[in-house]
Amino acid sequence: MKSILRTFSERRTLARTGGWLAVCLWLAVAWPGHAQTAYSLQQAIDYAVQNNNSVKNAQLDIVNANARIGETRAIGLPQISGQAQLVHNIKIQQVILENGAGPFGDANLPIGSVIAFPFQLKNLGGVTLNVNQLLFSGSYFVGLQAARTYRQLSEKGLASSKITVVENVTKAYYGVLVNRERLGLLQANVERLEKLVNETREFNRNGLVEKIDVDRLEVQYNNLKAEAQNVERLVQLSESLLKFQMNAPLNEPIALTEKLTDLTNTSFATVTETAFDYNRRIEYSLLQEQRELNLLDARNIRAARLPTLGAAFTTGYNPAASRLENITQSARWINYSFVALQLNVPIFGGLSSRYQMQQKRVAVQKTENDIAQFKRAADLQVQQSNTTLQNAMESMKTQQRNLDLANEVVRVTRIKYQQGVGSNIEVVNAEGSLREAQTNYYAALYDALIAKVDLNKATGELYK
Repeated sequence: MKSILRTFSERRTLARTGGWLAVCLWLAVAWPGHAQTAYSLQQAIDYAVQNNNSVKNAQLDIVNANARIGETRAIGLPQISGQAQLVHNIKIQQVILENGAGPFGDANLPIGSVIAFPFQLKNLGGVTLNVNQLLFSGSYFVGLQAARTYRQLSEKGLASSKITVVENVTKAYYGVLVNRERLGLLQANVERLEKLVNETREFNRNGLVEKIDVDRLEVQYNNLKAEAQNVERLVQLSESLLKFQMNAPLNEPIALTEKLTDLTNTSFATVTETAFDYNRRIEYSLLQEQRELNLLDARNIRAARLPTLGAAFTTGYNPAASRLENITQSARWINYSFVALQLNVPIFGGLSSRYQMQQKRVAVQKTENDIAQFKRAADLQVQQSNTTLQNAMESMKTQQRNLDLANEVVRVTRIKYQQGVGSNIEVVNAEGSLREAQTNYYAALYDALIAKVDLNKATGELYK
């Protein structure tokens, strides 16, 4: 209630001091629809996981897999069909016999002569209802298992898509923070050097330094200002990349709530070598599901050799009449029905199943080889990621010390120059060394952060 009263109080004050214009400005800033969205790293990841198109497609794959399970299950349900038919014989097909053959004979015709007569009426109808039920099929039960395994494979694919999104968003988030931090330091350097240029220009007017000293510092100042502008555009590009990876609107500003120092301390505080479990890697799970599918394919081929049993029930009416209008007479609608059991026993299929089994055994063996190769590759990847991270952290520490030294050199050379005991060239060289040290430090810092992300991905701890 207090916050609501305070809000209305602020609006009333704005209306008094600035009228409707002030109120409009307040609404533009305070209204949630116009507020700049701020994200922590976890919030950015959550947003990306919910909105990324590849994740959405992976979720649709799960929906499709569930539909496939339903389709396979439906094969075992009763299959019911109905049929209605009306036939008008323009010319009735006749049955041909020979006179004297069987009970149909005509004494007025010679033996062996042709006798032809119609065996049906001119108008025929029919209404039937068919019900078929599968009672036993080995392939059907294997198909159900394969459909469920396919759904599990789709779920693993969704997890894989999320891991890729998390990796891309995390790296892009780090890129924005590093570039913003670097830009802040460059802008501070520009302001400091601009002040020094103005002081040196004033010294030149008073005859204390030469014009060439001013020119040297202006060259350094112009280069530093141009670099700051380049990094500013790089910040905008890195923000666009982050919004792209999040699938956020590219034309809206984005704010980050994380601090680079906090993320750095958190990321590198847990760098320890732990036992690696292959089951944490989504790629390993995907290979296992693929192996299961190959095994089910082989089982399906064996199941196809088993007999199948089905049942059928049919009922219907088949009226007939010489005149079409008489076909609706109830006396002509005579019912019939029957039930049937059908047993199909495969006996010989031309050895096709034998060669199909050979192909499936090869597919299973190839998957086994892929799993073995992945284990070796994963071990190497973890080892490489650990080494890369350790090297990156050492490089970052070294560049941090160099940056501290470069800041100290700049401070001392400026004092010496202002006191008249140092040269202008020393100042220029110190500023150049500081700029190089800053560039090297932030490059090393970004490399270390990326190496930590790669290590988490290699050990399967990036996204759980």
